[in-house]
Amino acid sequence: MKPRILVIDDEAHIQRFMKISLTAEGFDYLSAHTAVDGLDCIRNKHPALIILDLGLPDKDGGWLLSQLRSWSKTPVLVLTARDEEDEKVRLLTAGANDYLSKPFGIRELIARVRVLLRDVGESVSRPSRLECGDISLDTTTREVMRCGRIVSLTKKEFTLLNYLMGSANCLIKHEQLLHHIWGEYHTEDTHYLRILISQLRKKLEDDVNTPKYIITEPGIGYRFVCSPEHKQNTEQ
Repeated sequence: MKPRILVIDDEAHIQRFMKISLTAEGFDYLSAHTAVDGLDCIRNKHPALIILDLGLPDKDGGWLLSQLRSWSKTPVLVLTARDEEDEKVRLLTAGANDYLSKPFGIRELIARVRVLLRDVGESVSRPSRLECGDISLDTTTREVMRCGRIVSLTKKEFTLLNYLMGSANCLIKHEQLLHHIWGEYHTEDTHYLRILISQLRKKLEDDVNTPKYIITEPGIGYRFVCSPEHKQNTEQ
């Protein structure tokens, strides 16, 4: 069964773009243009994931998010033109799973959708070899290489890097990483995570004080950034 994705946005061109992009990737597409209609659709159609625009005509998207979180854990990807850090923290604290700043590209959108679906157990294919810049990771051989040389990682370091690279460019919250690596009883032990991130940066980054791959989202979590610049640097 195809994962069903609901897009709540009142802009017709965004809906057209989403419909073409999501159906081309094999997802079932649902749409709503207001917050109230969006809630009705969630209750009746039970989507696997919700893509939510904040600027809806009847109510703010933040209102819908707060209503939804009172009875549902369905993952939500927020679309926002608001780029202030405080606003992003507010949304994530209110229950958004990730955010995407407008304008955005189709590749980034699909990558984030796949990560969120994977985190809730939906069947999403994933390559056995992950590459970004001068770093590569093979999940079959459990081998990590940087600049063509094997990097020795502990079991937890490999698990962390695999999770981050498999979710490249997507925000991963502290509690998600802690649960994945240490289990459900350690989701508040962020000091464990800081130490492990520090160890990983020492092995993978040119400068641990200004990392280009493993980026901190203050008070929220981490992102493994895989940008076109990384690829260009390795091709020169």
